[in-house]
Amino acid sequence: MAKYLGIQKHRELAREAVRKSLVLLKNGKSADKPLLPLPKKASKILVAGSHADNLGYQCGGWTINWQGFSGNNFTSGTTILTAIKHTVDQTTEVIYQENPDADYVKSNKFSYAIVAVGEHPYAESLGDKLNLTIREPGPGTITNVCGAVKCIVIIISGRPLVIQPYLSTIDALVAAWLPGTEGQGVADVLFGHYGFTGKLPRTWFKTLDQLPMNVGDPHYDPLFPFGFGLTTKPSKTN
Repeated sequence: MAKYLGIQKHRELAREAVRKSLVLLKNGKSADKPLLPLPKKASKILVAGSHADNLGYQCGGWTINWQGFSGNNFTSGTTILTAIKHTVDQTTEVIYQENPDADYVKSNKFSYAIVAVGEHPYAESLGDKLNLTIREPGPGTITNVCGAVKCIVIIISGRPLVIQPYLSTIDALVAAWLPGTEGQGVADVLFGHYGFTGKLPRTWFKTLDQLPMNVGDPHYDPLFPFGFGLTTKPSKTN
């Protein structure tokens, strides 16, 4: 059976699963000015965030080890950063800075930025926590980048996290969950090879003090309700 592990047929199926599970939560500062799908051809784009180039973070817990791992040295696959580089036009310059400061972003005149942040891998009870927030330095990365240039934020997590404080500065927001080794599936949809079709499998809360919150509760007032998900069509011109 070992000879079947990681074969191309299985990777293609996993990549399809990634494409179909992505949930688009926001697309543009206003409905009539969507940011996605992104243009492949641009002078220079920024990729930032602790989760943009980390297979371990993409995979989550129960990967290689019980509590998962960090980095790109323990399994083969495609990170979101690598997928972006494989997808954009060959004339597009892709710059990766994990946690750039605002002055750096402003001075480089990027066409747009893609920020991937989220939580670290966990499994079972070690993942139980009341503080469901984006791990540092993620919040600062969002603020520095999205305050200076048009930005898409990708959340890598196994569950909803606090995002409301940053939502007004974000142009587009994607819940990518745990895409595993097939980060190319994320780029497939960001750049319009396929459209966004995914819907939230659970309610996305506004603040932690709302939890627990479920459909039908008297106090049900979510940031994004159960079943929410914006859609896009594949790009014919990109």
